[in-house]
Amino acid sequence: MVTQPVFDEWKGKSLDGILEVCRDLVESPEYPTVARWRAAGGKVVGHFQVYFPEEIAHAAGALPVKVRGARLEAINAESRFGSYLCSILKTSLELALSGKLELDMFVSHPICDAARNLAAIWGRNFDYSCQILYLPQNPNSKSSAQYLRDEYERLMGDVEAVTGTKVTEDALRHSLEVFNENRRLIRELYALRHAEPWKIPVDEAYTLVALAGMVPREEHNELMRTVLPMLRDRPVRKQDRIRVVFEGGFCEQPPLDLLTTIARSCHVVDDDLLIGLRYLVEDVPVAGDPLRDLAESYLEHSSYSPVQHDLRKPKEKMLLERIRNARGEAVILTAAKMCEPGLEDQVGYSQALDEADIPYFVGEFQETMSGYEQFELQLETFVENILFFA
Repeated sequence: MVTQPVFDEWKGKSLDGILEVCRDLVESPEYPTVARWRAAGGKVVGHFQVYFPEEIAHAAGALPVKVRGARLEAINAESRFGSYLCSILKTSLELALSGKLELDMFVSHPICDAARNLAAIWGRNFDYSCQILYLPQNPNSKSSAQYLRDEYERLMGDVEAVTGTKVTEDALRHSLEVFNENRRLIRELYALRHAEPWKIPVDEAYTLVALAGMVPREEHNELMRTVLPMLRDRPVRKQDRIRVVFEGGFCEQPPLDLLTTIARSCHVVDDDLLIGLRYLVEDVPVAGDPLRDLAESYLEHSSYSPVQHDLRKPKEKMLLERIRNARGEAVILTAAKMCEPGLEDQVGYSQALDEADIPYFVGEFQETMSGYEQFELQLETFVENILFFA
């Protein structure tokens, strides 16, 4: 069990200083916190987008790390994939092939035609365990909760074999409590964005949330408990900007500089960026069977994304609900290049927004993009049309 902190550079700094060191860490492709954890003897379980029950890895004493690609050239990984695939698949593997991100286990999910083969490709290149987590394809089935509970138990056995630690129900309940607190803190951050978005631009909020996938949750909870009061008391003047919701960041992530560009034109009051880290929208109960409670929370108390197909959660309706709850005035509707689920859902989202008479801006991004001038100009034109001609 690793006891020393892996990220304490933020302690004792001002709010701006904290946000600066956090951003440097999130943008680094070297994953220094993961390297420190492994150097101290800890095991690392990497998991691909979108959702993963991190509590299971945490209860086994491992560090769950969200593998979300990076801004680097996939020199080694290109030869392992076909040409017309999204960037995140290639850069995620590149992180491992280049030694920047060292894991002891990797878990992926069949969220799309491309990602369904990721664990197999990963397994051909590394000798550690590479597993697929099969989340229910039909969450409306009466058997889905039991199925998912059993799937979590199967996965837990693989994690136990990697860590050499038997996971007890008490350990799982403790992990549920840690992660429940973390999700509550992140919900507080989003509540602040709803109420006073000028105090926390989207790029800064993203940085704080992304850290949860790179450090032990206990450390992230301490950071969030410190930063949230500082953000609430931040002495910044209220700005009169249009309130928008960003939709399309459920898997591949836009560059932070693109989010900074967006923040110059409007207040992003809600989004689906890194949605897997806050996919469960209510606390998971800690009194019953932990695996069953985790499974039911995923099925009954979760958000939405293009890769979960639940008839009780029509994605178009859920997007409109997100807009209403955040008091959004418009939507930035994006998708990563070559992302079939994201591009496909843009059609349904666009139709729903048209029917609701909500203006929206359609864009495309790639994690490795570097020029934002055209995107910024188009977005500014969109915002001006709403402000002056709507």
